[in-house]
Amino acid sequence: MTIATRFPVEADRTNFSVKDEIRDYWTTRSETFDLSFGHKIRTDAELLAWASLFRRHGRIADGAKVLELASGTGEITRVLARLGCDIDAIDLCEAMIERARRKHPETRVRFHLGDAENTMMADNAYDAVVCRHLVWTLVDPAAAFADWWRVLKPGGRLVIADGDWVSTTALSRLLMTLSRKLDPLRGNRPLWDQAAHERIMAQVHFREGLKARELHLMLADAGFTDIQADTLSQVRRRQWQAANWSERLRLAATYGGRTFLLSATKPAA
Repeated sequence: MTIATRFPVEADRTNFSVKDEIRDYWTTRSETFDLSFGHKIRTDAELLAWASLFRRHGRIADGAKVLELASGTGEITRVLARLGCDIDAIDLCEAMIERARRKHPETRVRFHLGDAENTMMADNAYDAVVCRHLVWTLVDPAAAFADWWRVLKPGGRLVIADGDWVSTTALSRLLMTLSRKLDPLRGNRPLWDQAAHERIMAQVHFREGLKARELHLMLADAGFTDIQADTLSQVRRRQWQAANWSERLRLAATYGGRTFLLSATKPAA
């Protein structure tokens, strides 16, 4: 009997996991990520709008110790630095971290290569845990929320800014179609691999779209309390002011509750 017959290879088995595919996808996107509308914080007015949200929901004071998850090219890191936070920032992609480090030479920001679903940070270490546009990509959100609970101090706050990037309406599809038609006229070009994006989306937990209500219930199940919801209306208003018409159509397509902010507390002992 040969080794091949003793240990048959399953057709669907691979040592290349969805996390590897996510890492490769974001490594490629790191080159143009700051060109993507909604990721780069283009104006000081938008930065201040984000700061207001994080200060209010995260109850962040000067000197607060904050863990930023999926820090990317360091845009939300800019907001937290403006608030005077002491920041640990985690990202799965080394290329993203290198770009972020060039933006943030200050010593109060420490970047770590790691998995936001399993941070490997110390227990009860942070006043706040913050992320933007991460939760929709999680493979195992229950494990992630348990880990974020673990690293928060009692009384610490979790702040999530995200959205449902899957569900559509007839109006949103029309607006996105018009936006794509305007892109070539403005010299815009596709900034990501759509096929790779769709492969990843098929494997993540929120493949049907991240809903604020579902996320609220999952956070409650994880033990979080004082869960508060908010819109991103002030941020979106500032983004609109700096956007071209193609981008404004794209922004309008995600109105109607598809973007949101949720914050929650790890109860004090």
